[in-house]
Amino acid sequence: MTYSEILDYIFQSFPMYHRIGSAAYKEGLENIELLAEMAGHPEKKIKTIHIAGTNGKGSVAHLLASYFQELGWKTGLFTSPHLIDYRERIKINGKEISEQTVIDFFAKYQDRMAEIAPSFFEMTTILAFDTFAAENVDIAIIETGLGGRLDATNILSPILSVITNISLEHTKMLGNTLAEIAREKAGIIKENRPVVIGEYHPETFPVFEETAKAKNAPLFLAEAYQGVLEFGGIYQRKNLGTAIKCVKVLEAESRKQKADLTSHSSPLIPLSSPLTSINPEEILKNLPQTTGFMGRWQIISQLPLTICDVAHNPAGIELVMKQLQQLPHNGLHIILGFVNDKDIEGILSLLPKNAQYYACQAQIERALPAEELHNKLSSVNLKVIKIHNVLKAYEEALKNAKKDDVIFIGGSFFVVGEFLKNSR
Repeated sequence: MTYSEILDYIFQSFPMYHRIGSAAYKEGLENIELLAEMAGHPEKKIKTIHIAGTNGKGSVAHLLASYFQELGWKTGLFTSPHLIDYRERIKINGKEISEQTVIDFFAKYQDRMAEIAPSFFEMTTILAFDTFAAENVDIAIIETGLGGRLDATNILSPILSVITNISLEHTKMLGNTLAEIAREKAGIIKENRPVVIGEYHPETFPVFEETAKAKNAPLFLAEAYQGVLEFGGIYQRKNLGTAIKCVKVLEAESRKQKADLTSHSSPLIPLSSPLTSINPEEILKNLPQTTGFMGRWQIISQLPLTICDVAHNPAGIELVMKQLQQLPHNGLHIILGFVNDKDIEGILSLLPKNAQYYACQAQIERALPAEELHNKLSSVNLKVIKIHNVLKAYEEALKNAKKDDVIFIGGSFFVVGEFLKNSR
């Protein structure tokens, strides 16, 4: 099959959570364990950092990947979902894997995968692990898909686990309280391996402490970056602080390991890693070039200033909307579209009152109909226009906006992805 034929096949044949929702969620690690056996256990052949969390895990993954690339390490990066092309999910040194890599993988394993019947994410996870092992990467930064304990990526034995933060999301699958969700995310904490927590919360941190103690895992709490931040969203302070803490922890653990004369294992990372010689803000600034980072406070154009961001839950939307209102502007134009299982009521109170809204919907099954979103926005007296198509909504906003206005596109990965794909 050609690459495009394979994409058609996998989108149709493997349940994909980000397109059809909870019906695609497969609880348990049985499938991924069978896939790992099928591929010769590539997860055991790579050194990894494993990242979970509600918000920020993608940003932290990209920041760490960029850092290790700056050190000269051959760096794998596995994130989800993709915005434009499927291969965005699996990168080495910032470059998407080749179409031929995908073709060869399916030529080799298609029949066995048909027997196992994995989810889309399980299949993509083993493709990532297999590729990283075959390419002999020095480090692979792995982002969980959903949760942690039962996530397909959780067959790893990472050198470091990272949990960025916890907020209420995917409650049907992960739990109805912050503590319940934290317990699921804490499932990525491994025996005798350090774990970094990106943000303190009184309901979740005790869960992480309990799990870390039970597994004899050194526990560390990150702090938000305090330097002057000119690039990316203000919320990146937390993510940058988490990434910096991760590197410091690995350096300290590596020194401790090397000093232990009874240890025969190789250091977690080289002691020569020059953390202080690499400017964290430069890493953040260079993310689009080093890792292909997209969709997080991404500036599309000036005059009018146009920004897109994939924040899609109340915690993420709150941070983005606060920063949006802090920008110098005359008028504010906000293009929004959501998937149909989001807490829209919890988001409505976070939206600026002094903006022109454009209710749209991405072309996926899970999309909240633009008509329904229009009604919800109108119900709280927001000024809103209903335009089903994402790009047409942007064109209307562009027509209405003055040069000193601000245009924002967001609400879901799919709205931003559709915009980026069609506005090139």
